[in-house]
Amino acid sequence: MPDSKQYYIGIDVGGTSVKEGLFDEDGNLLGKVSVPTPSLAEEAGYAAVVSGIEELMGSVQQPILFVRGIGLALPCPVPASGNITLAANIKINAPELKEALESRCPHADVRYVNDANAAAMGELWRGSAKGHRSMVMVTIGTGLGGGVVVNGDVIDGAFGAGGEIGHMCVNPDETRVCGCGNKGCLEQYASATGVVSNYLHECEVRGVDPIELSGTSDSRAVFQACREGDEVAWAAVETMTDYLARGLQIISAVVDPEVYVLGGGASASADVYLDKLREKYAACALSVSAKTPIEVAELGNDAGIIGAAYVALRAAACEV
Repeated sequence: MPDSKQYYIGIDVGGTSVKEGLFDEDGNLLGKVSVPTPSLAEEAGYAAVVSGIEELMGSVQQPILFVRGIGLALPCPVPASGNITLAANIKINAPELKEALESRCPHADVRYVNDANAAAMGELWRGSAKGHRSMVMVTIGTGLGGGVVVNGDVIDGAFGAGGEIGHMCVNPDETRVCGCGNKGCLEQYASATGVVSNYLHECEVRGVDPIELSGTSDSRAVFQACREGDEVAWAAVETMTDYLARGLQIISAVVDPEVYVLGGGASASADVYLDKLREKYAACALSVSAKTPIEVAELGNDAGIIGAAYVALRAAACEV
């Protein structure tokens, strides 16, 4: 590798597009591109990702040989081995994509990471958890995801299930089936979809008509109803925070993180439920961890690319 400034690429793979960010070794974001891409299981997809890297390096007028690390955040389990065996939401041939990237960027270490874990690493490096060594990211979106960081390293797990906190059972008496096939998962009550489900259940129990919702995960409308004093909406949020506080209490008994960080789309409405969540968590947690801070994520949609780049930077540093 030439003695020069080194660059790192963070790639966040979505359903229809790939976001790519260019970073220097100090973590400064130097540029971003979004690449609409075909399947990442064929040559056209690999070429599209590579073209994004070429565009980014061209923007800083540096040769692509100076790319030292590439991290890819993927919406699927990524085990410690890096051998992806389950990719339900995307089409990807991970070994061939890795080979294509290494061929074009021969000095780069290429690493895969689960997208929620990448967001957690991003917040640890440049966001709400900066300065900490351990944290748990809770992503509250259509589902409920998480990323667990201990001693600066994300916990991916032997089979890629590390951080799947949305599928902890918090209600063994539940009869409804979660999307994972189990019952009583935290995701059923504390995700955006869960908030809407809580709300519709309360409407049915109380015999009232629900407010207009744009879909099954329109928690924003429920949170706005709370701001306007809707008692039924508040009851739904009470259910959400009851279960989420219980989930965080379980996590603290195992991991005992320095801080929790709330991300995902529903974190934009944290003004409605954050104080309530903090109060309930403090009431049910072990006394030694009852004061664990619960903060809102700072990085927004850039968390994935930032965290992926950080994973790549750390991997490259280990090779030195």
